[in-house]
Amino acid sequence: MSVHLTEAAATHVARMLEQRGRGIGLRVATKKSGCSGFAYVVDYAEAIENDDEVFESYGIRVVVDKASLERLDGTEIDFVKTNALNRGFEFRNPNIKNTCGCGESFSL
Repeated sequence: MSVHLTEAAATHVARMLEQRGRGIGLRVATKKSGCSGFAYVVDYAEAIENDDEVFESYGIRVVVDKASLERLDGTEIDFVKTNALNRGFEFRNPNIKNTCGCGESFSL
């Protein structure tokens, strides 16, 4: 099982952690939400809990709770800029069967 960052995403997370002044990496999870079933939750990782799995990409830790790992296994997280105003994480999740029209949620 694995979840990994592209170099662009790792660079962005490293810069944000440095500006923030604390945190040990990026926490990624899923939650029930939206019209398709699940949505991604992204936050700073402050600690590693007993039920967490930790992966590393380009020197950045990616922390995933075991409950979310099955839905995230094999996911590549990129940081993309679509234009001067829009940028953010893009998830390439091989487990997704459908997404909602707005792209905010997915089903397995």
